[in-house]
Amino acid sequence: MLFRMFAFAALTISLGLTCWAKAPPSTGKGGGYAGSQSCRQCHEKFYSLWSTSRHGLAMQPYTPEFARANLLPQQQDVAIGASAYRADIHRGVVVETTGGKTSSYPIAHVLGGKNVYYFLTPFDGGRLQTLPVAYDVQKKSWYDTAASGIRHAPGAGADQPVHWKDPAYTFNTSCHNCHVSQLTTNYDLKTDTYATTWAEPGINCETCHGPSAEHNAAMLRVPKGKQPKDLKIISVKAFTPEQHNATCSGCHAKAMPITAGYPPGERFFDHYGLATLEDPDYYPDGRDLGENYTYTSWLMSPCAKAGKLHCVTCHTSSGRYRFKAPEKANEACMPCHQDHVRNAPEHTRHKADSPAGKCVSCHMPMTSFARMNRSDHSMLPPSPAATLAFGSPNACNGCHTDKDAAWADAQVRQWRSRDYQAPILARGKLVEHARKRDWSELHGMLGYIADPGRDEVFAASLIRLIQSCPDPAVAPALLRAAKDASPLVRAAAVEALQQFPSDEAGRALVAAASDEYRLVRVRAAATLAGYGNLNLAAPEKTAVDKAEKEYLASLLARPDQWSSHYNLGNHMLQRGDPEKAIASYETALRLEPRAVLAMINESMALVRTGKQDQAFETLEKVLAIAPDNAAANFNMGLLRAERKDLAGAEANLKKALQADPQLAPAAYNLCALLAPDRIQEAATYCRKAADLRPQEPRFAYTLAYIQFKAGDESAAVATLENLLSSQPLYPDTYILLGGIYRKQGRTAEAGQLYASALANKSIPEAAKSRIAAQMAGMKK
Repeated sequence: MLFRMFAFAALTISLGLTCWAKAPPSTGKGGGYAGSQSCRQCHEKFYSLWSTSRHGLAMQPYTPEFARANLLPQQQDVAIGASAYRADIHRGVVVETTGGKTSSYPIAHVLGGKNVYYFLTPFDGGRLQTLPVAYDVQKKSWYDTAASGIRHAPGAGADQPVHWKDPAYTFNTSCHNCHVSQLTTNYDLKTDTYATTWAEPGINCETCHGPSAEHNAAMLRVPKGKQPKDLKIISVKAFTPEQHNATCSGCHAKAMPITAGYPPGERFFDHYGLATLEDPDYYPDGRDLGENYTYTSWLMSPCAKAGKLHCVTCHTSSGRYRFKAPEKANEACMPCHQDHVRNAPEHTRHKADSPAGKCVSCHMPMTSFARMNRSDHSMLPPSPAATLAFGSPNACNGCHTDKDAAWADAQVRQWRSRDYQAPILARGKLVEHARKRDWSELHGMLGYIADPGRDEVFAASLIRLIQSCPDPAVAPALLRAAKDASPLVRAAAVEALQQFPSDEAGRALVAAASDEYRLVRVRAAATLAGYGNLNLAAPEKTAVDKAEKEYLASLLARPDQWSSHYNLGNHMLQRGDPEKAIASYETALRLEPRAVLAMINESMALVRTGKQDQAFETLEKVLAIAPDNAAANFNMGLLRAERKDLAGAEANLKKALQADPQLAPAAYNLCALLAPDRIQEAATYCRKAADLRPQEPRFAYTLAYIQFKAGDESAAVATLENLLSSQPLYPDTYILLGGIYRKQGRTAEAGQLYASALANKSIPEAAKSRIAAQMAGMKK
């Protein structure tokens, strides 16, 4: 019997190469916004600091004055594919030349400026598109925007850049909400158009302080120098460290929005999910590889965990670093590290006035991605051993470029008697193994998750990664993690429980639907969708229904993202409504025609509605785009088998297994497919399936059956006896093994086997009736 069609789990996906989908830090809806100019009358100093800051200039209009002050003319064309591009800064256009024909794209807006300037041009449908050439501020040169944003993971092939006209580079979809203030997208799903508006370019005062109109009026009503009791505005002075971090992290986090907007001062995990080390933009030890926007790394920092420091400790509200002056460089680490700061040379082994004499040089080394420099906010010590293990950067070789990581590792081990790198290596190796789905270290992974001293980012990362592990030991670990103190860990756990359904998991999910954090509630609701009708008490049903409404709202927090509709389709498919699922997948594909995940899951929904031919056509489209996709090949293999195209089915299943060597169902179905004619080859695939999933009794049972049919009774007996010891509740094992015993004349052993099954209270009565019939047959 062939296995069911296989789909990827529902995931929130972002497409931006340099921007993840984020909800705006504040929204213009509701009114009361007066603009930053209204703050100037009373706060001239702050206005002056803000208006010239990178926050204030996060986006600005392109003007000839801007070009003269900030740009040099582009001297050479940038070749991208068959086209050449040149920015004409005097005319304010980017000229595209293809096959002797030219097109001009006007430059309307400018983004960034600390490291890079990006440029926007208007497109149809109200879109603003990132132009294909950008300006490197440090090198004063022009370059290919998309090519700069590709990760080059050690040992992996380089990803290919998307075309600059792709939705990934549409400003409205990807990056707008962290570059303008009081944004309203006015997105129309039916026409796939925007009428985007914003109050001001850049990040203004009201982004963090909320609407100021009532505040302005209240201040004008009191005598000069006086202050009303109610300021009618959000005062960040009273914020806790968590509130400060959350307010900044609306933009400075690689996050997935679960609400339409973030009001300053509210909790981060009530409005966002967070990318952790399951994301390939991180090295296994947690160092940045791609662009990750700081917050995940900051949560790993011992300084953040201490609970006293926050973003505004070291940065002003306008984004400037408070300790930039050389004489103040190490004051950021006072008073917690007073001894190290006062005796810096003893601690650093470098001269006090050298670059390495600064705390941040070793604990916040600078790395670069897409020509944007960023500091490592994990505050971890230099770990050249991790460079040797994972290829991640380390502070030592960032300066000593003429030396290698082995030299740096020897140096720090000579300086420090304590092996401070050991914990970094240990947890990094757990992540590396989990990413490769190498479960030889599963015991260590589960132990780390349960350890009270675990880092919440690493724990959440491991939970998200081990959900693909079929070992039954994972489920109890997830159930424990669903009660963890961290909402990030709890949310990861309840989401991972989707792969381990059980009554106990259902109860844990119902409890999580009442969690104090929205992120946990919506993840619980997503997983509960697969449980059908639950027998719930009235308060539980109310909580579950509320959580589901929150979840559905979270899916459509970004209706212009294809992944929102993809996830809605997954929800409908889990709820047993394939027609609505198909409609959502079609919407996703209208927004992104090459979204292979939506196509794969749509094919499953089509099969459930009896539309096998359409499912076949859909999978053909997937394989034309991604011929090596494991899930598409697997599903196509099953469809071909149903159509009696056995040769085609075999080819697809083998390709699926080649693409994903751990896809046990593909090996199992190859076994079923080949058994009638090529039984020895079938046995090879069946053994592979059984080895990959030892907890799946059907795989080992089928291997034993194939071995028996091939005439190798001793191998079949050994397989069945091993299966019986590990999975004593699988009734078919007793029937087949008993039959082989009887064939071999071992009737007493067969009788004892049947009797032990009948005495096992956990084996269902229907199965016992079949076993009893075998026992009765011995007496005839």
